[in-house]
Amino acid sequence: VASVLQQTEQGNYRLDLSRSVILPKGIKSFEKNADVDVQLTFKGDVAGAQVAQVTPDGTLMSVRMRYSFVELPDTDYQPRAYHPMSGYLSDEYQDYATPFDQPLVQRFILRHRLQKVHPGPAPSEVVKPITYYLDPGVPEPIRSALLDGARWWETAFTRAGFINGFKVELLPVDADPQDIRYNMIQWVHRATRGWSYGAALTDPRTGEIIKGQVTLGSLRVRQDYLIAKGLT
Repeated sequence: VASVLQQTEQGNYRLDLSRSVILPKGIKSFEKNADVDVQLTFKGDVAGAQVAQVTPDGTLMSVRMRYSFVELPDTDYQPRAYHPMSGYLSDEYQDYATPFDQPLVQRFILRHRLQKVHPGPAPSEVVKPITYYLDPGVPEPIRSALLDGARWWETAFTRAGFINGFKVELLPVDADPQDIRYNMIQWVHRATRGWSYGAALTDPRTGEIIKGQVTLGSLRVRQDYLIAKGLT
């Protein structure tokens, strides 16, 4: 954090251990992951312009960070090599054991695990559908619209031969969005009208998506409405 602040000309800061704490309510343990939230306070002599805009006293700045410990999945997943024309996102690493006439950089497509009950080109039910969960904090009528829109993907997966391969449901009351067993479509408030953000927690060995995370800003609906209004 201190290095980034210095590189972006926001001041020279150092960690103040006397003002940094572990947050007890931010310690959570689930079946496949455990999270620990901490509040780190940094002290500096002169604040940069951006820091001064978001802190009462720019010489002191607190940042909340989360450390996540994640269980890696089993090795039954079949990785798929990345091709730049595929339209996929990818992970990459350098494999120094490759022959000299082969690319040093290896790339895997980032994708969910999706297996047919009956492998092969014929349509088949899936072993476990890809399921995304919508944040229950989304107000109506946007909530219903998001559920309907995201469920259009069910038809695409079925036509591709993966019957019931994709599901979208409302997050259960007793579930926690930090639990990596739940792929999330999350509703947040932020200052900008930027497009939605997509992120994924992946297995670095294979590119398998362990948890997908879509972040929708609450102002997105206003932006889309204004675009549609302008077009008409």
